[in-house]
Amino acid sequence: MAFFDNPVIPGFSPDPSICRVGEDYYVATSSFEYVPGVPLWHSRDLVHWRLIGHALDRPSQLSLPDTAPASCGVYAPTLRHHDGLFWMITTVVAGAGTVLVTAEDPAGPWSEPVPVGIPGIDPDLAWDDEGNCWCVFSHDGIRAVRIEPRTGELLGEPVEMWSGSGLQYPEGPHLYRIGDWWYLLLSEGGTERGHAMSVARARTLPGPFEPHPDNPVLSHRSTGHPVQNTGHGDLVQAHDGTWWMVLLGTRPRGDTPGFHGMGRETFLVPVRWEDGWPLPGPLELRAQAPALAPHPWPAEPHRDDFDAPALAPCWVSPRRHDPDAARLDERPGHLVLHARADGMEQPGALFVGRRQRDADCVARTRVDTGEGGRGGIAVRLDEAHHYQVEAEDGLVRAVARIGPLRQTVAERAVPPGPLTLRIDVTTTDVLPPTVTVRPAGPGTPAPSGLRVGGPDTLRLGYETEDGHVEILAELDGRYLTTEVAGGFTGRVVGMYATRGAPAFDWFELRPARREPT
Repeated sequence: MAFFDNPVIPGFSPDPSICRVGEDYYVATSSFEYVPGVPLWHSRDLVHWRLIGHALDRPSQLSLPDTAPASCGVYAPTLRHHDGLFWMITTVVAGAGTVLVTAEDPAGPWSEPVPVGIPGIDPDLAWDDEGNCWCVFSHDGIRAVRIEPRTGELLGEPVEMWSGSGLQYPEGPHLYRIGDWWYLLLSEGGTERGHAMSVARARTLPGPFEPHPDNPVLSHRSTGHPVQNTGHGDLVQAHDGTWWMVLLGTRPRGDTPGFHGMGRETFLVPVRWEDGWPLPGPLELRAQAPALAPHPWPAEPHRDDFDAPALAPCWVSPRRHDPDAARLDERPGHLVLHARADGMEQPGALFVGRRQRDADCVARTRVDTGEGGRGGIAVRLDEAHHYQVEAEDGLVRAVARIGPLRQTVAERAVPPGPLTLRIDVTTTDVLPPTVTVRPAGPGTPAPSGLRVGGPDTLRLGYETEDGHVEILAELDGRYLTTEVAGGFTGRVVGMYATRGAPAFDWFELRPARREPT
C-alpha cells in the first residue's frame, strides 16, 4: 500500500481548481498581488506536482498598479477543459475584474483576456448538454448566468442559486454535471478557522437545489486537527474511476490561536459517494495514495545561479515583473536588480522571490551591492510585515518591519565586496526563544519562562569568507503570519534592491532539518 504526504502543493497555493485530460491532471491556484498570475501545476498521479507556468504571464494579460493593496489582484481561478481547449476564469481585484483566457496547452501560451461583465469573485464555468456555458460566481450569495465564453457576453440576467447553509461568505462555487444530477459545491464560513464545504444538487439548471442533509460535508472547525481552514475544494474523477478533491488548508503552529506563515496550501482528499452525494475526506497529513502509477517529477533545484536567459517560473514579484529593473543580461551569471523605491514598504519596491515551501528552511544569497547600492535578502508577507538582511557600503544589518514599526535591530561592519546573506527558518515548540539581538558579540539567552508561542524562529545573519555563520538577530515568526498581518497570501523569500543596482550571483532556498528542542 502506497502513501503520500499532504499538502501535495506546499506553500502559498490557495483556492486550487483541478481538471483532468486523459491521464494528466492540472491545477490552477490563486496568486493575489504576485506576478506572473495564476500558477499552473501538472501531475500524472494526483500526488506529485510540478509548476509548468502561469496563465497570466505578461503585462497585457495582468496589470496591477503599484498602489494596489496587498492581497488584492488575482483571486480564486477555475480551470476547465472543454471542446479541445483549456479555459481559465478568474477575478482581478483592483484590476480588470473578471477575465477569461484559453490555451491549447496549459503550459502556454494563453490568450489575451476576455472581460466577463459579472460582479463579485470566484467565477466558475460549466457546460450543459445543450452546449450552454454557465458562469457561477459569488456576489451577495451564489449566482449564475449563461455566457458566450469566447466573447464574455452575458446571455441573460444572473439568477440566484443555492447559497449554502447560512454561514457567512458563501464563495468558491463549482458546478458539475455528474450522472442525472447537477451538483453545486461551495465554501462558507470564511476562509479562516470556520471554513467549511457544503454541497447541494438539482435535476436542472438553475435549480432549485436541495442541500445535503448533513452539511457541511467537510470542516475542521472547532477541532484539534493539525490542518485547519479547510475549504474551497474542487472535484475530479481519476482515470481509474475513483473520485478525489483538491482543497485549501493551513498548518498552524505555536500557542493559541495558532499561526501559519506559509499561507493556505493545496491538499488532496478521497471522495466517496453515498446515496448519490459526494462526501470528501478524511483529510490526513499522511494518507493512502491514489491507486495510480506513481509519477514523481525531477526535484526543483534549490539553487539558481542565474545562468539562464530568463527567470524560472518559480520567481514572482509584487504587482509587476519589470524586465528593465530585474536583468539577467547586464552581468553574466547574475541577477541585477535596479531599485525603484528606497524601502520595501514603498509603492513600486523591487522584490523577486520564491514561495516558502518547507516549514524548516535556509535561504542564502551572494550579493555585490557595488558603489552606493543597497539590497539583500528578505522574507516577505506584505509591505508591512517582512524581515530583511541588508548589505550597504561595508555594513550589514537586520531589519524588521512589523505593522507601522520599522526597526534596525542589529548592524555590523563587514569587509567591502560581495557578501553571503542568510536567513534560517526553524519551527519551534509552544515556547520558542524570544527576540534576541546580537549587535556585537555573543547573545544573551532568552529569559526563562517568557511565553512567546510563535510558529517558528527566523535567524537573520551572514556568512564570513571562511564559512562561519554570524547571527545578527533571532526574531519570532508570528509577525510574518496571517493571524497577525491578515490577508490571503503566504511568505515569499527572495532578493530586493532599495538603492542602486545590487547584483546577485546566486540564490538558494533549501529545506533544513529541525533540531529537537
